Parts: sequence; C-alpha cells; structure tokens
Amino acid sequence: MDEPVTATAPHTVRRPITSQWWTDVTFLHWPADPAAVAPLLPRGTRPDLFEGRTYVGLVPFRMERVAIGRRPALPYLGTFAETNVRLYSVDAHGRRGVVFLSLDAARLLPALAGRAGFRLPYRWSSMRISRDGNRITYTGTRRRIPGARPGTQDRRTGGERAASYHVQVEVGAPLDEPTDLETFLTARWALHVDWYGRTLRLPNAHPAWPLHRATVLRLDEDLIVSGGLPAPVGPPCSVLHAPGVPTLFGTPAAVEPAG
Repeated sequence: MDEPVTATAPHTVRRPITSQWWTDVTFLHWPADPAAVAPLLPRGTRPDLFEGRTYVGLVPFRMERVAIGRRPALPYLGTFAETNVRLYSVDAHGRRGVVFLSLDAARLLPALAGRAGFRLPYRWSSMRISRDGNRITYTGTRRRIPGARPGTQDRRTGGERAASYHVQVEVGAPLDEPTDLETFLTARWALHVDWYGRTLRLPNAHPAWPLHRATVLRLDEDLIVSGGLPAPVGPPCSVLHAPGVPTLFGTPAAVEPAG
C-alpha cells in the first residue's frame, strides 16, 4: 500500500546532511502520460498517480542559506536561483517521492557538487529572479559546464540543448486549505535518484507549504522537452506560489526490492 499524502512530513530528520531555505517558489504543473514517464524513473520506482494521472512540474525558486548539516550557511555559494523539472514517483515499499529530470542552478560549483555527489541532473544556467509587487519573473538559459563532453549534458535526449525559460506569475491570495491534488503536487518528502545503477532515496522535512494562488502572465519554456517528455499541451492545470520554507535533507538509503 502506498503511504498517504500529508501536508507535513511523516518523519523527522534528526541528523541532516544539508539544510537550506527554498524561497519565492512557484509550482507549475501539467498532466503527463504515465507510459511516457515510467522509462525516465529510477529502477524500483513507478509513476505516482492521483486519480489515475501523473504530472510533470516546473518549479522555479531561490535557493538560500545552503549549509552542510546544521552548520552556518555557505557564503555566496549558498544562495542562487534554481529551477527544477520534476516527476512523481513511488518506490517498491510505497514511499512517495520526486524524480528530477533536471535542476538548473545559477552557481557552477553547487551544480558540479550535485552532479558528482548524488548524480543529480544539475545544469549550469544564467538565471534571474525579479519581483515587482505581486509579480515575479523567472528567466534562465543553460550554459555548457566546463569539461563536459558533447552529448553528456542531456543523457535522456542524447545531446546538448540550449534550453531556456521565461516565466512570469502574479501571486494571489493565500489558500485556506489546499485541495488533495495541490497537496499531492507540493508535499513530497523524499527524492529518488539513480546512483550508479542503484536507486537512492533521500528523505526531507519542512513545515507545511504556505501556499498562494497564482496566475501565469507569461510562460515560455523548453526544459520539459529537454528532459525527455513531450511538450505540455495547453496552460498548466495548477499554478501555486509559496514565500518559502526551511528544509532539512536526511541520510540517503538504497531502495531495496520489496520482500
């Protein structure tokens, strides 16, 4: 049986390997074909479904105060713009998570560290986040990581892509209570990642998202196609925003087959 979806973490992280803040977070989601998603997930996981559908998310935000464990935040390198393309997964034990198709970061060293340490699909990008009242604009264009061989930047599509995005949203009123779908799309308490042929699960914990409604004013992106999925059809079915939360990541563990 799959674990229930909850707005707060079902576990605690007592000995974090990293702490960080996620701020100015916008969630844009589209339905995705589970048959197209399944081959992009790590071994031992399957698409997580809500009422028979799975989703792909585009999530731009600002990473702040990144630290090792509970130590003080790293100066300069600990704050940068980031944008994720993510899918939703369930492992053999019914534990839900996210799988990242890509993580674009405005700092080169964090991108290299994420690629080397956990084999996360980080990309180095020129990125900017700006705010004018309730309007937030996110822009980014991928750069080539120094030393990367041609064809290694996007292993799912087999080549280099100068992917980019321009997203502008207007933040609206706070939600009194998220719907079940909104909780499903935002309250994710682990990530699954392919690590040298094994699947790792990294748990995380943070307070419940302080979600707001949001309206798309502009949306141009090809990050989703670059990740190996067909281009989304039509506008996003869900657009949400959150001012931010502090987050802890726990020790990774291998996902073993269910016995």
